[in-house]
Amino acid sequence: MAETQTAVPPGYMRNASGHLVPIAQVREQDLLRDQVARELAASASAIHDQLRAFKIKALADIADLVRIAGERYDVTMGGTKGNVSILSYDGRYKVVRAVSELISFTEELEAAKALITACIDRWSQGANANIRALVDRAFRTDTKGQIKTAAVLELLRLEIDDDEWRRAMEAIKDSIQSTGTATYVRVYERVGSSDQYRAISLDLAAV
Repeated sequence: MAETQTAVPPGYMRNASGHLVPIAQVREQDLLRDQVARELAASASAIHDQLRAFKIKALADIADLVRIAGERYDVTMGGTKGNVSILSYDGRYKVVRAVSELISFTEELEAAKALITACIDRWSQGANANIRALVDRAFRTDTKGQIKTAAVLELLRLEIDDDEWRRAMEAIKDSIQSTGTATYVRVYERVGSSDQYRAISLDLAAV
């Protein structure tokens, strides 16, 4: 059963260990740090809620637009799936609904890795350094221990005339399994009067 924390009585603060500490005994720097952390966390939480509300509204509006277009031509459409681009009348803004398939790899990827390693060993010094780098990157895991999907799929684009390599690529294809879809909303603004568009970033690191 989850333990519920009691309310913090006036004149006290709860520390990271869960203990109540009189505010008078808390250092000024600790109080200032706590204030900054709480204010920023509250702002971040509000922004998160706004982004979630924006995504819900954007997807609903786009689905309605698709539905209305279908009704105009007496066609029934799902309205919530598939990639859609909509532009403002003057072409200044573009909103894109993109649906991406989420994939993962089965244990057959290990067979592909073994075959590729055998190829590299057999080619020895004759192996192209760029291919070695691609292979190393493909099977390097991220901080969560997950294989980077895009790096593995990049290997499938290599044209190498080798039976063992081709078997490895077949093993990669067989290892791919769909785990669902993810829907994104991206908003772009035209760059001046050109035909190029710049994303209006909703990524904190990119603003």
